[in-house]
Amino acid sequence: MAAPLLEVKDLVMHFPVKSRGVISQTLGQVKAVDGISFTLNAGQSLGLVGESGCGKTTTGRLITRLHKPTSGQILFEGEDIANASPRQLKPIRRDIQMIFQDPYTSLNPRQTVGEIIGAPLVIHNLVPKNKRLARVQELLEIVGLSPEHYNRYPHEFSGGQRQRIGIARALTLQPKVLVADEPVSALDVSIQAQVINLMQDLQKEFNIAFLFIAHDLAIVRHFCPEIAVMYLGKIVEQAPREQLYSAPKHPYTKALLSAAPDIQQVIAGGRRERIRLTGDVPSPINPPSGCPFRTRCWKAQDICATMPPPLEPKGGAGIVACHFPENTSPEDANTPVSTARNAA
Repeated sequence: MAAPLLEVKDLVMHFPVKSRGVISQTLGQVKAVDGISFTLNAGQSLGLVGESGCGKTTTGRLITRLHKPTSGQILFEGEDIANASPRQLKPIRRDIQMIFQDPYTSLNPRQTVGEIIGAPLVIHNLVPKNKRLARVQELLEIVGLSPEHYNRYPHEFSGGQRQRIGIARALTLQPKVLVADEPVSALDVSIQAQVINLMQDLQKEFNIAFLFIAHDLAIVRHFCPEIAVMYLGKIVEQAPREQLYSAPKHPYTKALLSAAPDIQQVIAGGRRERIRLTGDVPSPINPPSGCPFRTRCWKAQDICATMPPPLEPKGGAGIVACHFPENTSPEDANTPVSTARNAA
């Protein structure tokens, strides 16, 4: 079996909280990403979902090394890039690129489209100067824009067209991994499907691996065969999409899905029961002990406050971090994961 293209191990990102004043003091740490692990194979799509503030975008920025992680490993083709220097990162940046969320602020308004898309070619000096224009026009055509628009400015394009320009820029260096951070959330619904279909076509044509970050569960289900759910900086469940959407095991995943419209269920008849969580999301500066979801969970017991549940198989093809998971056999449902583990 081939080794994973990208492997993340116990990735942690804590941002210091500092006091104001002449002498700044560190008051605490924002635990944006708190020990997550996953793998991504060549040509594969992994969806990363969760509510705002769960650490999805920070994870994407760590993978592309826009942030340097506090600890953990980011293995790309077997090489750990978590602590790589800018000089060591330069050749790796050709292979790991990012599509940003906002097509309005991610493009420099003072540069033409040709300059924006051609900038990576200049930085990495991959194409001779006399061939850069042809490469830029080729990329514009690949993403469905007119090659003759290379000399226009971003403000002359619509939101969907701007995101296509951002995709073209990300494709310039022929990357192996694309981190798509909410790539269609800022677009009209009528345009979202076009951009998603474009990315799927590009994935098949160039065998690109996608880490697809989104809060729209319907889009993630359409794009990604494997989905990981994040809550308060941790992955609480990861499973194939069929299992995750039909039989979620973590209570948070079940609550998240209950808030999303399900067309398939409407067609079949009936409605999914809506689960309304009580309380607010805890602060990532001072997360709850034990299970991070226990303060809002209707199944929480004493063990949930003292022992963090490990992320491991609990029936089915996925993994879940819960002492009392949903949709399991009666024996499993009444046996805490940690207790069963100790007994073994």
